[in-house]
Amino acid sequence: MKSDKQMAHYDRLMKQVCEYIYANLDEDLSLESLSLVAGFSKFHFHRQFSDYFGVGIFKYIQLLRLKRASYRLCFDPEAKIIDIALDAKFDYPESFSRAFKKVFEQSPSEFRRQPKWLQWNEKYQFGERKMASINQVEQAVDIVNFAETLVAVLEHRGAPELVNESAAKFIEWRMQTGLSPVNKSQTYGMIYEDPKSVPAEKFRFDICGSVIEPIPDNSAGIINKVIPAGRCAVIRHYGSHDNLDAKVHYLYGQWLPESGEALRDFPCFFHYQNFFPQVAEHELVTDIYLPLA
Repeated sequence: MKSDKQMAHYDRLMKQVCEYIYANLDEDLSLESLSLVAGFSKFHFHRQFSDYFGVGIFKYIQLLRLKRASYRLCFDPEAKIIDIALDAKFDYPESFSRAFKKVFEQSPSEFRRQPKWLQWNEKYQFGERKMASINQVEQAVDIVNFAETLVAVLEHRGAPELVNESAAKFIEWRMQTGLSPVNKSQTYGMIYEDPKSVPAEKFRFDICGSVIEPIPDNSAGIINKVIPAGRCAVIRHYGSHDNLDAKVHYLYGQWLPESGEALRDFPCFFHYQNFFPQVAEHELVTDIYLPLA
């Protein structure tokens, strides 16, 4: 049996491989090159990876490429399916469509029209979630004075796996109205509770875009709220939004008890500096704010 020190080293090596895959998703990723990154024998690496994550290495790579394709189908309506297929490293749109439907039980065109996010999310319950403990080492946390910010908000209420569905509605409202334009405004997410601690139907998450003045009543269900001014602890997260919870748990579970600070009566919120698939998933930058008394 491996010691805790050996397991921590093993975890870091697996994390190293995943980071390499994210950063080189458009390259030809061979078993030989990935085993070298991990420092494992190529004769055993594929079994080690599969045992660790519960999915084979090449299936993992394909799922990451199909994830990017899914986001482009949903959030980039101008992109042609043939271009999305080529971007996902498929030589023909037909082979892309077959693979996409086999994984998600929807064709690319069906997913573009009405994505089934609940089923889609089931395919991504692996990977760095198993390595969350790696992120519990000491990390840089700043304390800043956040300025009062007026925001237009779409309140997502329900399963966290359906947040993308609400995000698509909010993006459509932004594009149609010209209010809170993405390229000139800030985008925030306010999370009211840990999704693992409440029933799916009780989960609350606000999708927010900064505005200069209150927005008028509308049929899209977008409302006005304010992120109040005040002191906040802030930590920067790089990479997939799937792994944000590790940083949030670090702030609450490790940094806060050691800091001597007290919390203010306002939820934790995220500031999204850029967006997937406009940038690669490993290039995402998100600031996590914890309001302080």
